[in-house]
Amino acid sequence: MDEELRTLTERLRQESGGTAAFEELAATGDRDALAEVLTAAGKPLWARELAAFRLGLAGDRRAFEALVLLLNHRDPARCAGAAHALARLDDPRTARAAATLATNELRVAYALHPVRLLVELRAPEAVPALITTLRRRLRPHDPYRRVALACVDGLGSLGDGRARPVLTDALAHPVLAEAAVRALARIPRQR
Repeated sequence: MDEELRTLTERLRQESGGTAAFEELAATGDRDALAEVLTAAGKPLWARELAAFRLGLAGDRRAFEALVLLLNHRDPARCAGAAHALARLDDPRTARAAATLATNELRVAYALHPVRLLVELRAPEAVPALITTLRRRLRPHDPYRRVALACVDGLGSLGDGRARPVLTDALAHPVLAEAAVRALARIPRQR
């Protein structure tokens, strides 16, 4: 069993109280039944999350909208699970949605998992979105250092020369300087 699926299943089993409805949903192999949970009225969040996650792992694109909503949730565990499933969904809309969430300044507190997802996807949208998000985090007294560090690490991992200027600017920030040095070292020099 996928480790992320095991962790999510245990978390949602506790959240649901281990009800028969939970066990049935966790055990079903019927994708249509899972997709129905996403559109049915009155279903609890745990049920929608479990259905979306399982559909995402199965590559069923009916889970896309629910997973994007969960990627932007206030609960980090829900965001992490959604990012994991979206990375495996193979939906061409995923990178654009993650870039939109990562660069939404009104929701920056929840940008960590969209940033990490962009790096994992290595999509064309990743570098511009991470540059934009990091540049905004370089303001004095910005409280979102985890997001900034994820951007720095991600830009280093992506190794794109377009990131060199913003990573150089990050050197002036003590919290980011060490990570920025490592990231810059991973970007090939232009000749």
